[in-house]
Amino acid sequence: MAAGGRASGRPAKKKGPAKGTGGQKRRSLEGKGATPPAHMRHWFKDKSREERIAREAKGGAGRQPARQRRSEDAPEYIGGRNPVLEAMLAGVPASALYVAQRLENDDRVRDSIKIAAEQGIALLEVSRDKLDRLTEGAVHQGIALQIPAYDYAHPDELVTLAADAAEVPLIVALDGVTDPRNLGAIARSATAFGAHGMLIPSRRSAGVTGGAWKTSAGTLANLRVARAANLTAALREYREAGLFVVGLDGEGDVEIGDVSLFTEPLVVVVGSEGKGLSRLVREQCDALARIPMQAAAESLNAGVAAGVTLYEVARHRRG
Repeated sequence: MAAGGRASGRPAKKKGPAKGTGGQKRRSLEGKGATPPAHMRHWFKDKSREERIAREAKGGAGRQPARQRRSEDAPEYIGGRNPVLEAMLAGVPASALYVAQRLENDDRVRDSIKIAAEQGIALLEVSRDKLDRLTEGAVHQGIALQIPAYDYAHPDELVTLAADAAEVPLIVALDGVTDPRNLGAIARSATAFGAHGMLIPSRRSAGVTGGAWKTSAGTLANLRVARAANLTAALREYREAGLFVVGLDGEGDVEIGDVSLFTEPLVVVVGSEGKGLSRLVREQCDALARIPMQAAAESLNAGVAAGVTLYEVARHRRG
C-alpha cells in the first residue's frame, strides 16, 4: 500500500449526498424560516385553551374562574336564625335544614330543629365552610334552610285567585326591580294589604330567591308570584280583561291619595329606584301616580313606595 494512499480494492468515497437520500440530511440542517404568527398555527388556540383551563383549575395565578350561572331549577337557601325560624313557622316549603357542627343552640335553633322533625324535613349537620358555600357567603349564623326552586304562576292565575275569593282584583307588578330584598319587602306589603299576587318579568328582574324569602319574613308562602315573558304584553292583556293599570312615578300627574281607580280591578306597577318605569310600561298605564313628599326628602325606594301605595289602595277600598 502506497504511503498516504487507500487500501487496494476499496473505492474512494464521492463527495455529495449518499445515493438515495435526496440530500435530506444536509437540508435538515437548514432553517425552516420564520415562525408563523399565532393565528396561522392550527395548534395554537387549542394549546392556549388547555393552558387556561389548567390555570383556572389551580386558581389561575391570582385570577378566579368565572362564576357559574345558577340554574333556575337549583334550590335556594335561607340563612340566619330568625329568617329560618320565621320561614318554617310561615310554612315555607323546605327540603332540608342544615345546621353547623358544634353549634351553640338557642331557642330559635331548637324550635327550627323541632319543626323540621315534625314536618319530616331532612336535618343535616355540616361544616361552616359548606354553609358558607350554600348561602354564597351570606350571614347564616350556623343554620340554613334549603327550599326548592319557586314554581311561578301564569299571570292569568292571579285574576282567577281574586275571582275565586269573590274580591276585586289587586295585583302588584314590578318593572326593573332587580334587588331580591326589594321584591321580598314588596311581597310583605302586598300580603299585608290584601293583594292577590305579584307579577314580575322573566328577564332583568329579581326572582323569588333565598334573599327574597328572607326579606319577606315568610309572607311569600301566602302570596302567588307570576312571571311573564313580556311584562308590557301581560299588562295589555290585563287591561283587555277589564283591569286598570296605575304606575308609580315621581312625576306623575296625580297624587296617590286622589287616584279614583283604586276601588276598581287594579294593577299597581312599581318601577326601579334608578330608572323608574320603562317607556313601554308607562304607555300601558291608565294613570301615573306620585307620592307627595317634602322638597328636601329623597325619593323612596321601591319597597317603601309600594307599601305606601298599597295602604292607600286598602284605605280607599275600606271607605
